[in-house]
Amino acid sequence: MSPGHTAGLCVAPVVGARGGEGSELTQNSVREAVPAAEGDGGRDAEGDVRHGTRPPRRGRRMLRWSAVTLAVLILGVSGAGYLYYRHLNGNIKQDELNLGDSKVAEPTPNSAGQTPLNILIIGSDARDTEENQKLGGARETFGGTPLADVQMLVHLSADRSNMSVVSMPRDTLVQIPKCTDPDDGETYEASDGRVMTNQSLGHGGPGCTVATWQELTGIHIDHFMMVDFAGVVSMADAIGGVPVCVDANIYSKDSQGHGSGLKLKEGTHPVQGEQALQWLRTRYGFEDGSDLARAKAQHMYMNSMVRVLRENATLSNPNKLRRLAERATAAITVDPGLGTVKALYDLSNQLRKVEPKRITMTTMPNRLVGARVEPTEDAEQLFRLVREDIALDGKDAKKTPEEKAAEAEKASSDDPAAADSDIAVLVQNGTGTDTLAAVNGRAKAVTNLLVGKGFDQALADPGASESQDTTLVRYPSADLKGDAQAVAKSLGIPLSSVEQSTGVSGVTLVVGADWREGTTYKAPKTDDTTPESAEALNGADDEACMHVNPGFTW
Repeated sequence: MSPGHTAGLCVAPVVGARGGEGSELTQNSVREAVPAAEGDGGRDAEGDVRHGTRPPRRGRRMLRWSAVTLAVLILGVSGAGYLYYRHLNGNIKQDELNLGDSKVAEPTPNSAGQTPLNILIIGSDARDTEENQKLGGARETFGGTPLADVQMLVHLSADRSNMSVVSMPRDTLVQIPKCTDPDDGETYEASDGRVMTNQSLGHGGPGCTVATWQELTGIHIDHFMMVDFAGVVSMADAIGGVPVCVDANIYSKDSQGHGSGLKLKEGTHPVQGEQALQWLRTRYGFEDGSDLARAKAQHMYMNSMVRVLRENATLSNPNKLRRLAERATAAITVDPGLGTVKALYDLSNQLRKVEPKRITMTTMPNRLVGARVEPTEDAEQLFRLVREDIALDGKDAKKTPEEKAAEAEKASSDDPAAADSDIAVLVQNGTGTDTLAAVNGRAKAVTNLLVGKGFDQALADPGASESQDTTLVRYPSADLKGDAQAVAKSLGIPLSSVEQSTGVSGVTLVVGADWREGTTYKAPKTDDTTPESAEALNGADDEACMHVNPGFTW
């Protein structure tokens, strides 16, 4: 793949708006202001080589139907309606959900028996049609391997009260797992070391991007939705204008021709169709010109779109609804679980319950590694909050000790453990810190504790281990989850410190720097706040405005 390849940015609908409570979800991209190495799969989302409201009134909140809702509405009305429903179903493209070998355990139901829902939104930069190539530029990439340049995880809480969105920079270094293309059976071996996450789409399809996310985050993904350039334009045009704001006149084009071509006057203006795509793809002209600035603009657009769908009465127009139904169903590729109009409608009914003020947009905290980025410790904190279904806006109701105990018991009962004496446990010494060496013999001491509690197959790892701030119990696959939990419970380690990891081959206890001495583990207080480095943006913030780089004003 040549350095002339470019990167894309797309909008994906997750949607529906009934009673003014629908929502629409878009996308995110990443940071990059450094040269892309040849062959690294790096394209710029603008076709360049990379360098470097007012509360809705109740009367107006009735029947704000999305494309999906329209399709269900016409069911049963007539034979023609049924045929149209089948036609819309036929529009929807499907692909397998997970192409990897390993699975992540499904989240544990809360005390009311409810489970969260995780949907991965993927924006493909495919230039596989003349329309996509025209919108994406870069003629030399026509028909090339697509990249997943937009990756955004949408987490809907178990009680459906809040929604959290986590975007991953496209140039995040990850290990792509082994994936098998369901269409031709071709196997893509796991990447040799870490590569950019956007390359995962070329390893058999969106199901490999899902597998990559699960490997990195430990978050179980229920569904995915993918859209390309043409899909962004068609749906943005059908939805109508979405207001966006810039703090100065902007023209995203430099003397070398870099830029999306976006041209807006200072202030708030509605964008739709191709202009909406330009907004979403603009890097040259926003703030420091990095992909993180572009991500911020995408989050603003997404929040604004949600508010428009909730408040815009024009969506009751049958012709506009029909057009939106056609374009939305034709624009997306989904997993089989979302492969029908009814499934999308059911999803929209769940999403519409969340008020904009309970939607939180974030970007995965990251740091530069040469010309790329990698997740930081704050990123793991963000992933943990999602795994544990903790609202990123900090407005979760505090649970009583009884509720916490009940959820802990439920969490430990979904995968029965083997007998303690049959559980093999490897104990590693991770007690070192930046200023202190690891405690000699600590792995052996904790191994003796386990043996004394009946875990006869516990074994101390004699090799050096990486330092770990907190004591953790790791397991490689869902069938060992119960065993790992049994080990944790025997030592008083909270179940929140039990995690699935591809870096271990069996149940592994890593004794962290928080347990350098003694025979009783005292769990540190958990910090359940969203890291500042995630740059959280609230869905109800209608005053957000993009700062224009002075070099791109007119």
